[in-house]
Amino acid sequence: MDNKIDFVVLWVDGKDPKWVEEKLKYLPDNDESPENEIARFRDWENMKYWFRAVEKFAPWVNKIHFVTWGHVPSFLDVNNPKINIVKHDNIIEKKYLPTFNSCAIEVNINKIPGLQEKFVYFNDDTFLLRKVRKEDFFVNGLPCIEGLEEAISPVGDSSAFTHSLINNIDIINRNFNKHEQHRKYFNKFFNIKYGIQNIRNISLLIWKRYTGFKNSHLPTPFLKSTWDEVWEKEKKVLDETTSHKFRSYYDVNQYLFRQWQTASGQFHPQLAQGKGFEISDENIDKIQDTIEKQKYKMICLNDGNNISDFDELKSKIIRSFDKVLPEKSAYEK
Repeated sequence: MDNKIDFVVLWVDGKDPKWVEEKLKYLPDNDESPENEIARFRDWENMKYWFRAVEKFAPWVNKIHFVTWGHVPSFLDVNNPKINIVKHDNIIEKKYLPTFNSCAIEVNINKIPGLQEKFVYFNDDTFLLRKVRKEDFFVNGLPCIEGLEEAISPVGDSSAFTHSLINNIDIINRNFNKHEQHRKYFNKFFNIKYGIQNIRNISLLIWKRYTGFKNSHLPTPFLKSTWDEVWEKEKKVLDETTSHKFRSYYDVNQYLFRQWQTASGQFHPQLAQGKGFEISDENIDKIQDTIEKQKYKMICLNDGNNISDFDELKSKIIRSFDKVLPEKSAYEK
């Protein structure tokens, strides 16, 4: 069995004047959508620590596929043999470009030339904090996932994200019978590793269809063949998402493929090995403490809206990362 595992990460330089100019050409007038607010695109300037962490904590990675509009961070050594720069036109049809929709990019990453069957998908706000093994992501050829369900609940922020989750579940319920899958893969959906969290799936048994899945916003293992299967069965939906230049209520996103792996039983049960934070004035001290003490194997630092001084918080996070990862990596010039 091929034991090679690739990493895939999406990145955008929201300050690139050429990118900004192109984005403004297509942005509707008077657009006030939360999908296009500054927090979606601004750069926390901590990407070099992502690469340092990969080198230190996951030196076994086969290849890093760096997916970008065309720009790359100034520090990045694009000649490093482990780095593959993937431009949007390498994976998305020209008629759909340019795109500023992360969902459109995500659903097409299985088209990356040379992508291994086993890969881990990162957003650019997800980082490794401690050593990880291949077995943290794949066991017996299957991705390690929490087979935990939940009820989707909009939070009232008018964002498209919850709508995408609902669209995902619509597709899952179209292709899978929840109770049949529970019977077939009982030990994966009701597993001792989940502990008290088994109550999630038990409490939702009264609903005969899936109401949603727990989605930890952390690096996620995938099988490329799963993405290929979803494209084969749901091409119309995925093409529709690809056609949207900005996030919309009609998109699906990368969680569809995770949920497909879960609903199909093609996963190894495992609890999430990290924690997600929304950066804010109130929790910046907790975030710094988490990074500096390396409390988890992985962390997500989601850009938030409750930030009074972006530059100050950015500097604090950079200082914390630099305490853990002070040495320049081979991925840097």
